[in-house]
Amino acid sequence: MNLDFWCRFLLYTLALNYGILMLWFLLIVFARDWVKRLHGRWFQLSDSTFDTIHYSGMAIYKVGIFLFNLVPLIAIYLMGKS
Repeated sequence: MNLDFWCRFLLYTLALNYGILMLWFLLIVFARDWVKRLHGRWFQLSDSTFDTIHYSGMAIYKVGIFLFNLVPLIAIYLMGKS
């Protein structure tokens, strides 16, 4: 496997993960009540707890995207330049 394969692989996974993150964000912004009702079937959460959990989850997911997709992609790209 060459660097071009890994570069394309990481680029596709980066796009897919950002798509998931954007879908999550849009669901919380535009369908918050529906998501809260769905989660309310299993958990008794206050509004502030619900918001905190989702905001924290999105932040952790974004850091994971940076750590596992973007940083290796940049490193591989820089290795290919030298």
